[in-house]
Amino acid sequence: MFTGIIEALGTLTKIERQSNDIRLTVDSGKLDLGDVKLGDSIATNGVCLTVVECLANGYVADVSAETVALTGFANYQVGQKVNLEKAVTANTRLGGHMVSGHVDGIAKVVKREMRGQAIEFWLDAPKELARYIAHKGSITIDGVSLTVNEVDGSKFRLTIVPHTAAETTLTSMKAGDSVNIEVDLIARYLERLMDPSAAKDAGEHSGVTMELLAKSGFMR
Repeated sequence: MFTGIIEALGTLTKIERQSNDIRLTVDSGKLDLGDVKLGDSIATNGVCLTVVECLANGYVADVSAETVALTGFANYQVGQKVNLEKAVTANTRLGGHMVSGHVDGIAKVVKREMRGQAIEFWLDAPKELARYIAHKGSITIDGVSLTVNEVDGSKFRLTIVPHTAAETTLTSMKAGDSVNIEVDLIARYLERLMDPSAAKDAGEHSGVTMELLAKSGFMR
């Protein structure tokens, strides 16, 4: 689990293609790897990757074919910058929102413009994911936790403050770029809970769930 608060910018130093999978070597920049060991998770541009080798100044991780298909990793190049975040601990401040590191798909940047000192972006999400994107809700873009400021169909608007732009890859994001997106985790679970036909064995359990949701105010 992650929070979407980026800790460092990394650099892809090696990309090995193994059939449909990819093995990445990442220079972790200023990220403190003192407490990282084999098997730990590091979100790399929003993708939860398992460390398979620890290096003096970085790590090696494998990217499965499914992850490659759902993310921008298929088009990444050596030298590319990536956003890095280590998995949360019991002492971590939840400064962003709950992020699983399981990317849902790719969105396209359709517009970029300056609004004072901030950068405003419009992005277009896949239609099957648009229903999870809500005004003033949370979304993860290349691992960065952000607030949705406006929604228009499958398009949504984000405002990037100067600090976030300076500390992440978002400062170089432009119209035409593709980014990894992870929709809000709670929205996905609510959809599952509120759809009695979502599971064959929903039966009476779904009825109880719907009743509890009604009492809690979610269905008012």
